[in-house]
Amino acid sequence: MAVGAHAHHRALESLYRHAPINALFESTIEIVEEGFARIRFVVDDRVHHAAAAAHGTLYFKMMDDAAFYACNSLVTDRFLLTTAFNLNFTRPLKGGEVIAEGRWVSGRRRVFVGDARLIDAAGEEAARGTGTFMRSHISLTSLDGYRE
Repeated sequence: MAVGAHAHHRALESLYRHAPINALFESTIEIVEEGFARIRFVVDDRVHHAAAAAHGTLYFKMMDDAAFYACNSLVTDRFLLTTAFNLNFTRPLKGGEVIAEGRWVSGRRRVFVGDARLIDAAGEEAARGTGTFMRSHISLTSLDGYRE
């Protein structure tokens, strides 16, 4: 049986898997350690815009999730909410496996800052961003899917 931070990280991974939005964006998450999350997903033509590359919606969703889960890995009682996210696109994603890496940067009380980046199948960075997340009044244990 998992205990402490390890149990919290597995429960957050379960929460991610149970979020209805992830039925639209097939992906897997791993909270590697406190303050660091990794999401793997595949880009194919289902997420392309008219110019045959991934729509920005996918960039934002995966980077926001990676940074969010990196930050929420430090908070064991409350769900965090995204209050801002700044995203810089550096190259188009046309196809293949992509990794979103999120890292906690600062904050431990009410507001948290996390960085994220997308790495394409060739190992090149495709985007970088920074998010701000705030502690909510929503208890993690009240959410479907948060299971230790």
